[in-house]
Amino acid sequence: MKKTLVLILLCLILTNAWAQTEQRNVIKVNPISFLVATGSVFFEHKIDDKHSWQLGLAYLGYTNLSIKYSGIAFTPEYRIYFNKNAISGLYVAPFLRYQNYKLTNDMNATAKYTSFGGGVSFGRQWVYRKGFVLDVFAGPIYNAGQLSNVSDAAIFTKPGFGIDGLGIRAGLALGFGF
Repeated sequence: MKKTLVLILLCLILTNAWAQTEQRNVIKVNPISFLVATGSVFFEHKIDDKHSWQLGLAYLGYTNLSIKYSGIAFTPEYRIYFNKNAISGLYVAPFLRYQNYKLTNDMNATAKYTSFGGGVSFGRQWVYRKGFVLDVFAGPIYNAGQLSNVSDAAIFTKPGFGIDGLGIRAGLALGFGF
């Protein structure tokens, strides 16, 4: 009898969860990042009607001239929506970024690059029927990092293009809400 009651209760809870029309979570990928050999995925969670938080994870495998960059980046973000429908609408989003990359040049010399930074994104996110999500964003970013563990007395310079120093963080993310 207890198993039957637990099963009925579980079915009611799951039915209620599936019946909700409001999406509180979004999973997205940034297809533009593939142009610079980066894969990035984002998870966003609605806090209330005007706020959400998002966590981005990226893997970089980019080659710039004779240096290959490979490693990960984490980007936590806090979104403030201008309407009362968080996860859909115009927003401003302060964010932080941590990066940890291995650099390898064409002579197989290596170094490690780590940085910490942040910035602010401005964007517009649309949540369509059936849960399809489109997110367009851009804004300034600043990262400060350092090279370490440089092998074979090789000469490495700090990376540019937004990995170190001032840059632009921009993207277009596609995903689904649930």
